[in-house]
Amino acid sequence: MRKILIIDDEEDLTFFVKANLELAGDYEVEVAINGRDGIKLASREKFDLILLDIMMPHMDGFEVLEALKKNKKTLSTPVIMLTAKGDEKSRLRAAGLYDEDYIVKPVQIDFLKSKIDEALKRIEP
Repeated sequence: MRKILIIDDEEDLTFFVKANLELAGDYEVEVAINGRDGIKLASREKFDLILLDIMMPHMDGFEVLEALKKNKKTLSTPVIMLTAKGDEKSRLRAAGLYDEDYIVKPVQIDFLKSKIDEALKRIEP
């Protein structure tokens, strides 16, 4: 069972993604609805992967990604950006902060699951 953390303020999307991933039977999913809570949760618990939105109030996804990559506990956790921002500037900024992948919303759950599986395979020993 793989543990995934979703950090996103869109409750409808997080409910949909969490429900569908858990229905697949391979994942245990937790949700944080803002960046600060996401960072705290990721520091307290071990997650196999994080799905991270960019556009959130108070602390955007870039700030969250930077904080996660500076923390020894979360440095090696792969982060997939899951965002409505499809512009090249945002993609490059996320890549510069060492995101694992970049997916633009809306997303089909099968596509998302395949991207999660790819990322998890890359980090397996």
